[in-house]
Amino acid sequence: MNKIISSILIASFLTACSTVPITGRKRLNFVSDATVLPTSFSQYDTFLKENKLSTNTSKTQEIKQIGARISTAVDKFMRKNGMSAEADSYRWEFNLVEDDQLNAWCMPGGKVVFYTGILPVAKNADGIAAIMGHEVAHAFAKHGQERMSSSQIQEYAGAAVAIGTSTQDEKTQQMWNMAYGLGSQLGMLKYSRTHETEADKLGLVFMIMAGYNGEEAVAVWERMKALGGSSQPEFLSTHPSNDSRISTLQSFLPEAKQLAAKYK
Repeated sequence: MNKIISSILIASFLTACSTVPITGRKRLNFVSDATVLPTSFSQYDTFLKENKLSTNTSKTQEIKQIGARISTAVDKFMRKNGMSAEADSYRWEFNLVEDDQLNAWCMPGGKVVFYTGILPVAKNADGIAAIMGHEVAHAFAKHGQERMSSSQIQEYAGAAVAIGTSTQDEKTQQMWNMAYGLGSQLGMLKYSRTHETEADKLGLVFMIMAGYNGEEAVAVWERMKALGGSSQPEFLSTHPSNDSRISTLQSFLPEAKQLAAKYK
């Protein structure tokens, strides 16, 4: 059984390994858009029905207009780089929801929500574009599908650990299962931080392609840092620290400008 599970894992890895455009990072994704997107779109519609949309017409329009400019830049990139079929699968939509959370998100397939609570941190159109670019980048890089794939791999690996230690005494089994669980959890946290850093970089390229000021992405995280936050060590967090994000964006900004000029 161990050999069978190992064979499944190896086969899955070999057939589902691909490269994230622009960053060049290797990713493992064997969850198809045909499987994910219908559910994503349905869940988004349900969310909008169950949550209050902002009645601020001007801010709502601003969110939609900035989202349209950035998604157009992403669409242009995909069509210029042999990704037309993928571009056709996106159903871009941008909504502003009345909520005090400092948050925004994008579901697979391009369904975006901004919360009104994050607007003061965004502060201006360029700040909104920085956050929008980051969220759109998650969908572009298929981070949701990648995490689903990783979760399936974890399930297989967990089964392999259980089977592989089945002949050991109970204490040894518990020790291995605990070690796997802890290592797996921390591994997934780092995996999430990898996605966040990648989305920061991709989002910076996309916002500049759309005509926004990339320097404002750094300013957004400086404002976020000024609000304070969790003292939890970065290695136990799903997101990089504010300082890490600021440093990454500052370092990547010159390259992002060059890439944006190249892909326009």
